[in-house]
Amino acid sequence: MDKKSTSLGGRLASSEAFLSVAASLICIVIGLALGTVVLAIINAEHAIGDGLLVILQSGLKSPRNMGTVLANAAPLIMTGLSVGFAFKTGLFNIGAAGQYTLGAFGALYCAIVLQLPWYLCLLAAMVLGAIWGAIPGFFKAYLNINEVITAIMFNWIGLYMVNDIMYGKGQSPMYDLATTKTFSLRKVAKGSMIPSCGMSDHFGKLQSVTIAIFIAVFFAIVVYVILNKTTFGYELKACGFNKNAAQYAGINDKRNIILSMTIAGALAGIGAGLYYLSTVAEWNPQVSTALPAIGFNGISAALLACSNPLGTVFSSLFISYITVGGTKLSTQYYTKEIADVITALIIYLCAFSMLFKGKIRALLSGKARKTTVLKGGER
Repeated sequence: MDKKSTSLGGRLASSEAFLSVAASLICIVIGLALGTVVLAIINAEHAIGDGLLVILQSGLKSPRNMGTVLANAAPLIMTGLSVGFAFKTGLFNIGAAGQYTLGAFGALYCAIVLQLPWYLCLLAAMVLGAIWGAIPGFFKAYLNINEVITAIMFNWIGLYMVNDIMYGKGQSPMYDLATTKTFSLRKVAKGSMIPSCGMSDHFGKLQSVTIAIFIAVFFAIVVYVILNKTTFGYELKACGFNKNAAQYAGINDKRNIILSMTIAGALAGIGAGLYYLSTVAEWNPQVSTALPAIGFNGISAALLACSNPLGTVFSSLFISYITVGGTKLSTQYYTKEIADVITALIIYLCAFSMLFKGKIRALLSGKARKTTVLKGGER
């Protein structure tokens, strides 16, 4: 018993999974505390009852709210996986928003114009996202141009290109002039919608609750297996840790850079397909002059999860939960954007996650050594 208790702290101190989870939880707790301070600064009287508690409880108050959390979490999981996958391989995929945009176009074109089944529409979203991700990867691999620069440029190129094609001067087969949005899938392409499989019945008849959340979790598991259980994943991570050492070991770094960005783009594209094929929203090419926020929120989800694919599922659910809670805030006291402020505080604290992990490791290791010394003295 003594040996087990003595070694427990040491085992926890050496467990990267435990340290990552603990650091993320510390970020969340401190972020919520600072968020409460912000709420108090804006309106001290209602900071708790009409502020923090509304944000924390709204997601559970009704089945529809829970359904909204799930519907918005599915695409966020995918963009989080996209960014996290690139992080694991030493790349910064800030182009997830552009890849998401191309994925949205692929899914909607195949659904509205070609009337294809939802799984083929999802495949098209994946392919277009992959192509848009591969381009910055190619520039990085063969021209040594930083992927951040090219990805940002291709974000805007993709957005305006997609908008122009969808709008088609108001006469596109994808554009509904009456609603100034793409044609509703529920009206023109029901067969292209991701099936609910009865899930909507459990969430207040909310039609946007589909099996998309299970598809996203499935991809998270696949990414985890690829990165941690395959030779291919080992090579990708090796290039990320030390490209020169990987080259010396005979690993083709150029191929792996392109493949990494291609896979990251494919994941972001799938996220867009899950979102629009679940009819959570419709694309509005006439007013969509800003990049999809979910592409950048994926960075938040990846950071909070320390780029762990399985952790990304939980961080995305948390961010979606906080965001839905923010929309339920009383406009009499606060604006719904306050949820974004709280999320931003949590993500900002994630920059200190390495510091938190180091402190936790030192604390546990110190306790383990102290316990060992005391037990040795008793003997």
